[in-house]
Amino acid sequence: MLRKSKYIVSVAFILALPTQGFANCAVDRVLVQSGKNSASFAIEVADTEAERNKGLMFRETMPKFSGMLFVYEAPQTASFWMRNTLIPLDMLFINEVGVVTKVHSNAVPLDETPIFGGNDVFAVLELNGGLAQNLGLKEGALLQHPAFDPAIAALPCKK
Repeated sequence: MLRKSKYIVSVAFILALPTQGFANCAVDRVLVQSGKNSASFAIEVADTEAERNKGLMFRETMPKFSGMLFVYEAPQTASFWMRNTLIPLDMLFINEVGVVTKVHSNAVPLDETPIFGGNDVFAVLELNGGLAQNLGLKEGALLQHPAFDPAIAALPCKK
């Protein structure tokens, strides 16, 4: 199980980071690299069933460069909804090697319509609604985080 931070801290947008990413990964941060654009986010990790079920429910705000990374034990079919979620969210669905396979933009608060993410989802990154498009984060983007096995990760953490 990953250790999670109790606080979310806003971080700055980073342009044109080199493809090797961060030298040292941290459990409470994720790097998303999409082409020449990269962004770093302070995150909370939801890696237990209870944490994944609660997600970002009941929160009225979230700092701009913050989010939540949902991590599963193994790739699986994943659908999300916005029950009791009060802020619009972008959802980046990610496979086991850390590649974004689908982006759902601006999920509507309180909407209980399932948002299908795919069949081989290992993680989902939730960000403030509209941020993925504003930063140029799209399908094919790479994530760097300790949750992704460095032996197979597309953008592995350095030791």
